[in-house]
Amino acid sequence: MRKPHLVRRVVPAALLTASTVLLAACGGSGTDDAADGIVRSTTSVAGAGVLGNARDTENVCGPTAPVDPAGVTGSTRKVVHAAGETEVPADPQRIVVLDTDKLDTVCALGLQDRLVGAAVTGAVGSQPEYLGPTIAGVESVGTVQEPDIEKIATLKPDLILGSKFRTPELYQQLSAVAPTTFTEKVGTTWKDNLLLDGTALGRGAAARQALDDYQGAATATGNTLDSSQTQASVVRFMPGAIRIYGPDSFSGQVLADAGVQRPTFQRLEDAKDKRFAELSEEQLSNAEGDVIYVSFYGDEARGQGVEVMKGGLWQGLGAVKDKRVFAVDDEIWMTGIGVIAARDILSDLEASLNGYVN
Repeated sequence: MRKPHLVRRVVPAALLTASTVLLAACGGSGTDDAADGIVRSTTSVAGAGVLGNARDTENVCGPTAPVDPAGVTGSTRKVVHAAGETEVPADPQRIVVLDTDKLDTVCALGLQDRLVGAAVTGAVGSQPEYLGPTIAGVESVGTVQEPDIEKIATLKPDLILGSKFRTPELYQQLSAVAPTTFTEKVGTTWKDNLLLDGTALGRGAAARQALDDYQGAATATGNTLDSSQTQASVVRFMPGAIRIYGPDSFSGQVLADAGVQRPTFQRLEDAKDKRFAELSEEQLSNAEGDVIYVSFYGDEARGQGVEVMKGGLWQGLGAVKDKRVFAVDDEIWMTGIGVIAARDILSDLEASLNGYVN
């Protein structure tokens, strides 16, 4: 494994200020975890530096993108999607989304004020914080696995964005409520999903521009960081499980777009499913990398993950010994699966890829 350029990065003043304010507000001392095993530190999680403390969520959603006239007939446009063809409003006004990538896309295209409902992930139970206060106030319509159709109907949407992967059996019921489009998969096809959902929202050209801008930013980030010299490991703690994420995962694709290399095991070259693989604690050597990014899916997983990270097998990893482990926001690296989340991952790389934990 090639070693990265281990340059001690100077932490930006804004990051230090934000961390100091948060610690003062909590009366904290910067220690890793509380007696109950749930990590609440703003600067360190079981020895891992925490990224994203200074992230701006106040103005994260974009301005309203202009309506794309392509394909419009009268007041509607026909959209071909994973469940068929649907006539949708040319410029929808009341939008319900049933997966996190669609929430990210609506925000990126500046249509956040038109959201009347959104499904949430089960382990978190609320709208993702990284998308800011406007999205935080959007009404829940159940979970991405079990949307509440009766609740959705009361909101009188004129467009529903859903996923064939999540709820293929609900398409007819949702279509009876409002015009509905489905994407095929989740995560692996996030770029295609952005373009399809953008088209359904009447902003296909703006979605393409957002994707092109991201691709340019990813290339520039990789060149600036000389990212091809580093192998990054991505580890996620789930309730009762440990996963490493491979090249077909959302975060894995963003790393690849930025030219970041992956440890041999995490390339999952012989696996049928290259999104992720589960590890036992005895297999933690497969989590090794020049740098390790760690996330936690909910508080239960966070408590379990902290215990693993305190253990001897984790502490024996080279990246842990060299203080090159960083805790990242699960809502961004794992469940965001949209262009705003992707750009936030690039920001995390800029803050950490060649640096030490202070």
